[in-house]
Amino acid sequence: MDVIKYALSTEKSLRLMESENKLIFAVALKSTKADVKKAIEEMFSVKVEKVNTYITVGGEKRAYVRFSAEHPAIDIATNLGLM
Repeated sequence: MDVIKYALSTEKSLRLMESENKLIFAVALKSTKADVKKAIEEMFSVKVEKVNTYITVGGEKRAYVRFSAEHPAIDIATNLGLM
């Protein structure tokens, strides 16, 4: 099962990236917070502080991932091609 589907590049995600060092990802519906944290840490070789998830009205699961201070979200977004 692929845990991470894609990163979201919306106005809200860009604002969170700058103010709270977070990125938003669309994730598999059956994935847990621990699954998301492990997948992100392995994928980008970074330290994840916290993961919050929610399911949208459309039935898609999203994860708000906060990175540690030594790993700016902007650097990860640049690697993903969001910036």
